[in-house]
Amino acid sequence: MSTLENRAAPEHVAIIMDGNGRWASARGLPRSFGHRKGVEAVRETVKAAAEAGIRYLTLFAFSSENWRRPESEINDLFGLLKTFIRRDLAELHRENVRIRIIGDRANLRDDIRSLLLEAEETTRGNSAMTLVIAFNYGARDEIARAAARLAAEVAEGRLKASDIDARMIDERLDTSDIPDPDLIIRTSGEERLSNFLLWQAAYSELMFVPELWPDFSREVFFAALERFGARDRRFGGLSAKAVALGS
Repeated sequence: MSTLENRAAPEHVAIIMDGNGRWASARGLPRSFGHRKGVEAVRETVKAAAEAGIRYLTLFAFSSENWRRPESEINDLFGLLKTFIRRDLAELHRENVRIRIIGDRANLRDDIRSLLLEAEETTRGNSAMTLVIAFNYGARDEIARAAARLAAEVAEGRLKASDIDARMIDERLDTSDIPDPDLIIRTSGEERLSNFLLWQAAYSELMFVPELWPDFSREVFFAALERFGARDRRFGGLSAKAVALGS
């Protein structure tokens, strides 16, 4: 970790956890084994993020498109979520980790909704790190819901359509109280965002690593952070190096 210690860690890292099924298939195991192994990777990554001083860690746990999967796999994923929260919530609370859930909860089962609410309420006052779980989340759906809120406010006369700007949209997203991710990592070698944080990723650094999610380790995570630290972020302006050369 020596290289990382000399560089500022990103404030917010978001991860698309991909490859559980392929990890299991490569070993001749049911997909459910890959998901269970993936939960272990979640635990290790949360600890590594805290060690690195990451303030916000967002994990893409269940997308709005995942409903197309077989019902047995969906039930298994829901079961793993229950197990994770029931087993890990107390420890996360002791470690001063705040849990935030983003995504549409309208069509979730009552027991799942209650569990997510419990996790948020129990850890609401914590401040060491915020663990954001994107569950039943899709970026296009999130933006559409934000647009619907604005449309309703216009219809009610509380807002003029001509006044709507990017800030107003941002304030009505699920992530209104969360800074945009500095770094988005996707595992398994796939190189796309798959409807994840499309609005918030405007200036995020993107990193695609070959490891399948169950193989995502502390070492892989810290290597990604070091690669991030070596990048020159410009946000549409000149790089620090270019400014120095021109001065």
